[in-house]
Amino acid sequence: MHETELAMVRTADVVAGKPWRVFRWHRDQAHYSGWYWSATMGRHVVYESRLELARLLLADFDPRVRSIAAQPFHVTGPSAGRIRRHVPDFLLVDQDGLVTVVNVKPAERLADAKVSASLGWAGTVFTERGWQHEIWSGAPAVVLANVRFLAAYRYRSRVDADVVAQIQDAVACSASIGELGSLWPQRSGEIRAAALHLLWRGVFSAELSVPLSSATMLERVA
Repeated sequence: MHETELAMVRTADVVAGKPWRVFRWHRDQAHYSGWYWSATMGRHVVYESRLELARLLLADFDPRVRSIAAQPFHVTGPSAGRIRRHVPDFLLVDQDGLVTVVNVKPAERLADAKVSASLGWAGTVFTERGWQHEIWSGAPAVVLANVRFLAAYRYRSRVDADVVAQIQDAVACSASIGELGSLWPQRSGEIRAAALHLLWRGVFSAELSVPLSSATMLERVA
């Protein structure tokens, strides 16, 4: 454990470090914690609840995110005559080096005065550090369902690299998932898996506010 001023914290050290908290599992526990294998990090990242897992999935799917740290540090500081302590849920670093500290809270808890005060203080602390602060309570159900589905295709080692290259060459602008399968009918399963893998990687984009299907249009990202 290393203690320092928040202004002196280097994000690279936070990303390389271990989670502040270690979760334990027991019968009848209120939250379902676990480890998620992150394609962004190439290793497992811890989460404390199913809601945190949802935010973690979205971060892993976001092509702009380059680093993810869970339970990244413990911050303490004065606030209205008392000392506050806080452990954020995630720290995200994007392609431009912008840092976002994420606190995941169910929407119904945000009305609690203590929770609101704690998150308000945390937001001020992180903003003064030059970081963004995000309070996240969920996303549209269809979007989350699509991203959960696509997460099955996040592993590079589980798709044929030659097929991936073929699809990248074949789609200069846009095509539906079904159209791609019809180009190589004998390998439609492999084609579909590779296309969904490229969608996960951000090579293609698609409308995720409706359920994915063979009619889903894949747009080549410039």
